Amino acid sequence: MRYLIVPVTPFEQNCTIFWCESTRQAAVIDPGGDVDRILKALADENLTLAKVLVTHGHIDHAGGVAALVAKVAVPIEGPHEEDRFWIDGMPQQSKMFGFPNVESFTPDRWLKDGDKVCFGEVELDVLHCPGHTPGHVVFYHAPSQLAQVGDVLFQGSIGRTDFPRGDHETLIASIKNKLFALGDAVDFVPGHGPMSTLGEERRYNPFLSARFG
Repeated sequence: MRYLIVPVTPFEQNCTIFWCESTRQAAVIDPGGDVDRILKALADENLTLAKVLVTHGHIDHAGGVAALVAKVAVPIEGPHEEDRFWIDGMPQQSKMFGFPNVESFTPDRWLKDGDKVCFGEVELDVLHCPGHTPGHVVFYHAPSQLAQVGDVLFQGSIGRTDFPRGDHETLIASIKNKLFALGDAVDFVPGHGPMSTLGEERRYNPFLSARFG
């Protein structure tokens, strides 16, 4: 599997394209906006979009989903159904954050912990990692030791928990019990900012080191 990060929206959100090298089938994770930029990246790599994956329902991650599937009719998978209220409220989010004409959508498949997502010959594991939002999910490709973690964890930081139904202790438990259990060698793409490894964050992240050493 290969991947490409396409920063989108004024929030510089890391929309990520994962693809199967043998079939050129691709999944776009978190198309928050700038749909034409995402489509150009797919075309430049000669990829066929197979599905759209969503980590959580915040507008900078999911605001371009409806527009993308309107142009390329593919299934939408994720997030967990606990984020339905965020997705249903997409028009309200668009007014709040100044995103024009953002529509809500209904995923073809709500995801839960332990699910698998497939495209081409690639299989991703789904981890339900609530805390930033109640329905946040993470996508992990075990053979590559690569995860797309959305807004759960960042280089040197962690996700905010001051949004509706966010919870700090739940987020810390998700990081400790779900992400760190994958192993220190795992590389991850966060929702914003540079990539890191789980080992680096376990050892040096100031929001975590006091708890986990």
